[in-house]
This record gives sequence, structure tokens and C-alpha cells, in this order.
Amino acid sequence: MPTLRYAAGTLVLEDLPENLNPPAPFQLLQTKYRCPAGHYRDVLKWTRHNQIVNRVPAWHNLSLTMTDSRQPHDYQQEAIAAWRKADRYGSIILPTGAGKTFVALRAIAETQSHTLIIVPTVDLLHQWYARLVNAFNRPIGVWYGGEKTLEPITVTTYPSAWANAELFGNQFELLVFDEIHHLPAPNWHEIALICAAPYRLGLTATYPNDQLEGEGRADLLDSLVGKVVYKKHIDDLSGKQLAEYRTERLRIDLTEQERAEYDHAYGAYTGYIRENRLREKHGAGWWHTFTMLSAKEQEARTAKVAELKLKEIVFQATGKLKILDGLLRENVDRPMLIFTAHNRFAYQIARRYLIPVITHQTKSAERKAILDGFRAGIYRAIVTSNVLNEGVDVPAAKVAVVLGGNASAREYIQRLGRVLRKHGNTEAILYEVIARKTIDERIATARRKSVRESR
Repeated sequence: MPTLRYAAGTLVLEDLPENLNPPAPFQLLQTKYRCPAGHYRDVLKWTRHNQIVNRVPAWHNLSLTMTDSRQPHDYQQEAIAAWRKADRYGSIILPTGAGKTFVALRAIAETQSHTLIIVPTVDLLHQWYARLVNAFNRPIGVWYGGEKTLEPITVTTYPSAWANAELFGNQFELLVFDEIHHLPAPNWHEIALICAAPYRLGLTATYPNDQLEGEGRADLLDSLVGKVVYKKHIDDLSGKQLAEYRTERLRIDLTEQERAEYDHAYGAYTGYIRENRLREKHGAGWWHTFTMLSAKEQEARTAKVAELKLKEIVFQATGKLKILDGLLRENVDRPMLIFTAHNRFAYQIARRYLIPVITHQTKSAERKAILDGFRAGIYRAIVTSNVLNEGVDVPAAKVAVVLGGNASAREYIQRLGRVLRKHGNTEAILYEVIARKTIDERIATARRKSVRESR
């Protein structure tokens, strides 16, 4: 009888009658009709209609009972209902602290089948593992560099999922992509193409916006995981499920020496851009072109060094330390996260104020000890560059101080989300410290504009 089977990331049709022509996306390759396994959901109706034996699934129904007795909020129930209506295929956008993981646990319990959860970091993997064990009280698989155990419910990282996609390909009926905005990265989107799972759930607080980012990332996610089926913004939940919050901009002036050095570097940088008309010639991609040219041309390299210099001056301005002095004194009893643009400035602040620092160089054990100490009130503040932007549960923090960063809405929303978990009626505050008459002002303005347009 004609059959459909899984083989090395593809679906293969065998023993077809001569008069039966498979539809796209099947193609005749090496005497058999094949297509990427990610199309499994799309071809099921055709295979059933033509009575083709389906030997793809290695998954089966599970008897899952959630031991987490918490009742979902209305918006969480709405999110699950919207995903169910879309035949369990699509993404849910919720602010940090709004319970995306809990929504996913409910989705897994509802699907009652083998599930693979894919996360961007090992820290998040361990957090998910603990939540899954507590929720279902059963063995949970963990698959990454340091541990490889496959279970009906398994959590892995994006790099490990990509490297083992052919192995995972027909083992799971549901794929959960946490922080799904990472999936369009080179190679990683192949996870969705190689896996046959017909049910897919994307989770994020910051879905890609092709109008702003211009890379087709949202379109790619729509095709691989399904469209956005439910969305809530921070302001939709503020004061209810999330803490009330406010943002403040605090402006500083550069010192005379900083201003002189900044103006010199800025002139060298912008002079090259204008003379070579990079914006006019390359549009939105002008900066990437500039960066590539700096690897080949001396003049471009000089301009690139000037760009890095002016950013260093702005992001590490002396006035920002004075502002931080005041904020630390004013918020002695309020847990604080301090965000910088560069590791060097983060370590400088850590030494100056004797507070712990977390960067990409911080080892896992040390990072855990710092976060545990912060939760327990041993440390009143943590300084970091970018590693706490997403995926780390820091429920105690109520004040965020941004001393430097980029213009993306994603980074801003992620940093704000670090302090929005509701804790009584305490108000959350995000301070943006900005250097006057510098690129800092333009970056902050672009960041706010991106946030408005991303809603």
C-alpha cells in the first residue's frame, strides 16, 4: 500500500499508484517523491483522502495531569483559546512577567502529546525544566551540550535543536519556540523545516516587525510556526497582572574633554558617511554596508574606529556615573538592575559601587549565586550589559537604570519587562540616562518610536 514515512528531515512517499500525482511541495528526487518534513501538516488532508498509510509519527498521546493548581488569568485563557481556534498553530505575544510559560504549560496539557520546548539559553533551559517537572510530576528530558536525555516532554536549546533536528524530526507532535524572535537566525529556522510536528506554539514579548527591521523575519515565522494569534502589550496589563510603571529620562552634559573628543570623533565618522553618500546609495542597509567596507578600506576603517570611540564616550560618560550615584542613594530599599551597553563600563560600575556584575563572561554557577543573592536581598543591585535583557526571572527588581543601549524596541521592552512582575502595589520605574546633544538622544528617540510602532 502507498505509505508516507519520515527520513532524515524529509517526508517520503512510497509505493504510489502510477495514476496518483502528489501535490506540491512534493518533488521527485532519487525515484521517490519527497518534501521537507515541516510540510507534514499541509499534506495530511491529501494523504488521508488518498488512503495513504501514515508512518511518520513516533509520538503518541500522553496522560498528562497538571499539578499546578493556579487558575489562568482571563487573557491567558483567551490566548489558549485563540491558539486552539488556529488549530494549535501560531504565536502568542505577551509582555515579560505576564506568564508566557504558564500559557505554554496549559497548551502542553491540552495537547496531551510529545512536546519539544526550544529555548535560547541554558539558563532558560534549566528554568523550563524546573517548571515542567513541577507542573507534570514526570520525567522531563534535557538535551544540550552538557546533558542529553530524551523524554516525551523534552527541553532543548536552539543550537542543540538545530544540530539534532533530524533526530527530533518525528518524535514530537508539538513544538514550543520560546523567545521565538530567535528562530529566524541563520540555520536555526531549519528546525521548523526538518521537524514534522503539526502543532506549533511561538512565545515572545517582542515579535519581529518587518516594517521596522526589514528582513522578512516576521513573514518567515508566519510560514514556519503560524501567524500571531493573540497579543497583549505592556500597557494592556499594567496595574492588573503587571506592576504599574513609569519611565523617566534623565539628561546629562558631557565634560569639556568628553565633548571635544566626541565632536572630533563624530566629525570623522559622519564626514565619511556624507562624502560617500552611504545613506542615499544603500537606504536602510547603509550601516551594514559601512561595517563591511571598514574591513576592506582604510578610510572606512578610520571612520569605524571614530564611531566606536564616540559611542564609548557617550555610553560611559562621567555624568552618567553621577546620576547613578543619586539613584542608588534614592533607592536604597528598592532592588535595582543597571544596564550598560558595554562590558567594560559594567565592570567599572561593579568595582566603584561593590555590586555584582553579570556579563556573557560570567560562569553559570556564579550567575546563579548572584541571582539567588539578589532574590534573597543580599545584593541590592546588579549591573549587566545585555545578558539579563531576556529569559531570566528576576522578580525582585523594581528599578531599572539604562545607561546605554541600542535603538531597538525589543531591547527597551525586554529591559522594562525585567521590573514589571507584580509585587504588591509597588510601582516599577525605568530611568533612561541620556547625554545631551549626542547620538544618545537620537537612539532614545528612535527607541521610543520603535516601541510605539511595534504595538
